Amino acid sequence: MCGITGFWNPSRTSERQLRTALDQMLDVLDHRGPDDRGSRLYVEQGLALGHTRLSIVGLDHGHQPIESRDGDLAVTVNGELYGYKTLRTQLACETLTTSGKSDSAITLPLYRKYGLSFVEHLRGEFAVVLYDHREKRLILIRDRFGVKPLYYSVNDNGIAWGSEVKSILKHPDIQPRMCPKAVIHQMMQVMVPGSTAFEGVQALQPGHMLIVQERDGRLETSLKRWWDLEFPESHVENADPAEYVQGVQDRLIDAVATRLEADVPVGCYLSGGIDSCSILGLATTLQQSPIKAFTIAFDSDEYDESNIAKLMAERTGAEQELLLLTEKELYGPAFERATWHAERTFYNTLAVAKWHMSRRVRACNYKAVITGEGSDELFGGYPFFKRDWLGREDDAGIFAGAILAEEDLQHTAWNDLCGFTPSWIQPWMMTLARVRPLLSSSMQDLMQQYDPVAEVAGAIDPNQVRGRHRLDVSQYTWCKTMLEGQILTWGGDRMDMANSMEARPAFLDHHIAEYAVTIPPDVRIRDGIEKWVLREAMVNVLPRELYERKKFAFMAPPAHTSPVIRAALQDMIDHWLTDSRIAALGVFDTQKLRDFIDQAWKETDHTIARRNDIIMNHALQLHILHGQYIEGMPLPAVD
Repeated sequence: MCGITGFWNPSRTSERQLRTALDQMLDVLDHRGPDDRGSRLYVEQGLALGHTRLSIVGLDHGHQPIESRDGDLAVTVNGELYGYKTLRTQLACETLTTSGKSDSAITLPLYRKYGLSFVEHLRGEFAVVLYDHREKRLILIRDRFGVKPLYYSVNDNGIAWGSEVKSILKHPDIQPRMCPKAVIHQMMQVMVPGSTAFEGVQALQPGHMLIVQERDGRLETSLKRWWDLEFPESHVENADPAEYVQGVQDRLIDAVATRLEADVPVGCYLSGGIDSCSILGLATTLQQSPIKAFTIAFDSDEYDESNIAKLMAERTGAEQELLLLTEKELYGPAFERATWHAERTFYNTLAVAKWHMSRRVRACNYKAVITGEGSDELFGGYPFFKRDWLGREDDAGIFAGAILAEEDLQHTAWNDLCGFTPSWIQPWMMTLARVRPLLSSSMQDLMQQYDPVAEVAGAIDPNQVRGRHRLDVSQYTWCKTMLEGQILTWGGDRMDMANSMEARPAFLDHHIAEYAVTIPPDVRIRDGIEKWVLREAMVNVLPRELYERKKFAFMAPPAHTSPVIRAALQDMIDHWLTDSRIAALGVFDTQKLRDFIDQAWKETDHTIARRNDIIMNHALQLHILHGQYIEGMPLPAVD
């Protein structure tokens, strides 16, 4: 795991200018790679490649950028490429630099042999930037699900890229500005795939590559999708579930075993869900020594599941590291730091909790953990998946207001795309409706011409949803939006790498994913039981209490649940939402926002109160982001 950044500006051919600009871009990625730093300049071309390294594989020979012996190829890689030893043997790899035996080094011989299709031979979580000097071609590549981030900005001067937006904003040709449309999307939680909070900066979408070709001193760009989560147009009827149970078990064992490979100790994140418990159970069986398990606990019985995690740790003999978090840790300086790392708003302080946990992992001298992200996406684990297929349940519990809408909503763009409006977007449509009256006059004018819900639908490939089963459609649209846009960013990579810690989501191994889409819906969800096929595959791994347990909402306690949490959030609101700051951002009508916050604290309906909490979090963070990235305010220290 590392940080990669760089730029290509054919008119910028001063070595001093290239070096100065690249160093500034690398400086803000130190947290992603504190172990080493490298760069490669092609001065005559105006191209600079930069890399900060977190050493996990090939500790003594992983320096990047990596170059071919003839100097025609150079590459920077962020992530882990599994099975590299076998590939290295099969390819009889050329000797590269001192990085010749690292996992990242297989990219160049693969590219030499297969050209652009080399990426199809990569297994793992990765972002790759490869320069072909002979072809005057630059290739930006992102892994299949977007586990590893990669952003870019194209303008008249050229292109800049980075593992995080903040590195791009340090380039001298780029002026940091918040994007008004993206502000609307952040307030409703759902970003348009490929967008960011900042004008002119885009996210390379998962399973895509951006090809930059120089012709006569000008750069031409083209996007190519090289992989997608493709559900079949029909499923096997009356299938034998045992076949799929065994298929999931075999592939998950292989994925966990693969991710235990490292030159440093690998631990596990452990919540009370069947996903992380399955990972821990398999890792314990596969590894000789006891596994270190890291668990977040909250001081709220309704939102804490550490008792189940403790049961699993005891069953497996894992050494459990339990981190109890209160409002003191979830708000204040840590909240501001998590916002800076996330580069967008988040609806719940689970992101802050994840920041604290990665900090604890590093304090325990661990650099890598295996996680359970992706299981719900592949096996139908979320309640909105079940609702879209099997219909509405009366009691949404703590899901209401944040994960499930309390009423059924429809939107023409989504109905045209899918044949229905997926349940996962409906609570955010309700959030948008509540936000709209709070906006300033200029933002109200924007909303007259811009439909954010339709824009999200417009970013989905209709060929991948039409003619598919309703459950497949719901899972696919969620994966193309919220999986990448929130779970793998502010819920994953950004909070993990904030403290130089690598997360390895075993369920998102593409061998599992490509098999999971073939599993019939009534095997994924059977007799109303979500993730049935996974439960059966892990029946000998999971405690009975967990095997029979329904999906639990893994989130931090919202502010309305405790007067102490409310006071902590209100302190931050008082500091950041001043009249001058609200006016400078220009998103809200000051008085309407203040009236909303006053009324929010008086709300007694828990569903509406959860939605109010979400809106306050988003509004607060928009002003924090403006202060951090536009005004250049320094980050606070965290005890």
